[in-house]
Amino acid sequence: MDVVARVLAFAAGAAVVISVLGSALRTVVVPRAEPSLLTQSIFIGTRKVFALRVRKASRWEDADRVMARYAPVCLLLLPAAWITGMLIGFTPMFWALGSDFPREAFTRAGSSLLTLGFAFARDLPETILSFVAATIGLGLVALLISYLPSIYAQFSRREVLVGQLDTRAGTPPSAPVLLQRAHVIGWLDRLDDLWIDWERWFVEIEESHTSNIALPFFRSQHPERSWITAAGCVLDSAAITASSVDMPRNYRAELCLRSGYLSLRHIAAVFDIEFDSDPAPSDPISVTREEFDEAYDDLAANGVPLRADRDQAWRDFAGWRVNYDQVLLGLCALIVPPTAPWSSDRGMQQYRPRLRKR
Repeated sequence: MDVVARVLAFAAGAAVVISVLGSALRTVVVPRAEPSLLTQSIFIGTRKVFALRVRKASRWEDADRVMARYAPVCLLLLPAAWITGMLIGFTPMFWALGSDFPREAFTRAGSSLLTLGFAFARDLPETILSFVAATIGLGLVALLISYLPSIYAQFSRREVLVGQLDTRAGTPPSAPVLLQRAHVIGWLDRLDDLWIDWERWFVEIEESHTSNIALPFFRSQHPERSWITAAGCVLDSAAITASSVDMPRNYRAELCLRSGYLSLRHIAAVFDIEFDSDPAPSDPISVTREEFDEAYDDLAANGVPLRADRDQAWRDFAGWRVNYDQVLLGLCALIVPPTAPWSSDRGMQQYRPRLRKR
């Protein structure tokens, strides 16, 4: 009976070790969105704790300061969770090979995993298991060391275009402001470079923000900037250009739109944010007709050439916006960015993500 118990304990411990190791590899190594339940639980569980603190903040600056610590805290919790899981797995494995439970088995597991070397193995099976634990411990450290530079390099690339919107669309960024300024400087018919740059940007953040799930929560250096409100501003600018500006049809703007909403959908899917993947053009959106009319009037007052049929312009704009409306608001609810028009300035409670078992 004792032999059976030890075999079962060894198998259970090995299953825990393999599961935790798989979580670490999917989080750090696998170049696609494969978050594990452990990693997702840490990020969403910690997010709930931070949300309690944010709700008590009296000023936006205080809330932003709290949320700026969220991603680094999660990154510190990840290796701690991995090491804890490994200790939980290796302890019954060492007991199965003859160590007394729990103190001696736990001591050997910790000494081997952390490569401390103060608890010596007594026979060949324990020696082999110690080598395995030490190799995994060193591997986890190496994974974390390689993970951090990758995240910060991707963060720096992301922020270049986000920072450029200060001069082009204001702070916080606004689609009507971007188009008004473009018209004032005679740049309205030369927006192709903008759409090309942001189409590429959307492709890059889809890859980086789905493979490194901490990255969406890294906040810009400037408290009034955010990658998600910048994305919303550019998508709205492209949608207004495609629907309302009286200029020849610009396929670059439409490609940017499609690249943008597909990118945001893929990021939202990682965090289980619900959205309609095939909405009808007539489905409701969070931007009201009154808000659109106000933006239309502002653009007209500043000399931007607009299409005469305002009703059709609204229908076309809503037909574009419906493709990214839910995911934009859902990601804003998750990330808590600064207030910006037509994105983080509206009710988003219904878009908060739910943790789903994988």
